[in-house]
Amino acid sequence: MRVKDVKKVVLAYSGGLDTSVILRWLQTTYQCEVVTFTADFGQGEELGPARAKAEMLGIKEIYVEDLRETFCTDFVFPMFRANALYEGQYLLGTSIARPLIAQRQIEIAEMVGADAVAHGATGKGNDQVRFELSYYSLKPDVKIIAPWREWDLTSRTKLIAFAEANQIPIAKDKRGEAPFSVDANLLHSSSEGKILEDPAVEADESVYQRTIRPEDAPDRASVVSIDFEFGDPVAIDGERLSPATLLTRLNELGRANGIGRLDLVENRFVGMKSRGIYETPGGTILLAAHRAIESITLDREAAHLKDSIMPRYAELIYNGFWFSPERRMLQALIDESQKSVTGTVRMKLYKGNVSCIGRESPNSLYSMAVVTFEEDQGAYDQFDAQGFIKLNALRLRLGAMAGRKGGSL
Repeated sequence: MRVKDVKKVVLAYSGGLDTSVILRWLQTTYQCEVVTFTADFGQGEELGPARAKAEMLGIKEIYVEDLRETFCTDFVFPMFRANALYEGQYLLGTSIARPLIAQRQIEIAEMVGADAVAHGATGKGNDQVRFELSYYSLKPDVKIIAPWREWDLTSRTKLIAFAEANQIPIAKDKRGEAPFSVDANLLHSSSEGKILEDPAVEADESVYQRTIRPEDAPDRASVVSIDFEFGDPVAIDGERLSPATLLTRLNELGRANGIGRLDLVENRFVGMKSRGIYETPGGTILLAAHRAIESITLDREAAHLKDSIMPRYAELIYNGFWFSPERRMLQALIDESQKSVTGTVRMKLYKGNVSCIGRESPNSLYSMAVVTFEEDQGAYDQFDAQGFIKLNALRLRLGAMAGRKGGSL
């Protein structure tokens, strides 16, 4: 891209060292006007300082937006309807936030007449892919500036030197090598890099921000009920809550009971393995509760089909294909399955563990009359099982007989 082609750019701006350096670098390298966009995803930080720093750096158009409800309603909850886990463990807390940031950036770019969008993701990670696939899906002719793939500021020392030379305030804890990097939102927090890079070394307790140690959790279990309607949680202990408020409440319960910690070595889309420490307290409770209500409301084959496509769905989100046609197709199938997923589950939380202790639904497929070991009054004729078994055994018997003729048995 030629520098002169860009007159105005929308930057995904956190207010931290990296994006503040990027802001000034865009101004000096591209000689363009910069518009900043900062999203409140429930990361737990005051966003006022980000606005103040953008103003100090001469930014005239500053967007700071509370997107917590949109994040939960349009991204987190649809993903949880699928019970999505990447590589069987990761609840995709970072992955699911990127398409919303990208979507809002494109909307702002269209609104203010910007030529380009910019992000602060490095050239080694997944986020550059997630941001840019989303940008291209929403605006095929978009111009993208990825400073980490363009500049020569290849170390934290160089970033700090650039910041000092350009009068960019640096938080005191950023003057040395940061012990690890953190990404957080309402769904989770993730920590990686530096002191966490050796997967053989246990993460220090200082890494954990969203949960207490399971060993320090109360010696008495907490019991909570969660109401679902069409696959989405709507109430806790009978109190209806907005999506973001509900997830916040579950986070508080998870934190207090040491729930949701994960030490994971994962396979990045770009090809390398990386080690991360994830904390998803409310999401861990929500996943277990959703599977519990599905267990009595989903038909067996529907449930098994849904489980079979889940790894593919989770991989699409992890790799940045939220806006792809195949993700939308899978979402339509998943959402169809949730029409009967309404009811209440009771969950027990105890020292890092979460388990279902009861579930009920007006749409329940569970029949005590059929399953009972007592007299079922004709609801199920056990003699029918003989023919069922023999029919299912037919191919096995034929295979065994053929093998015997060949001398293998």
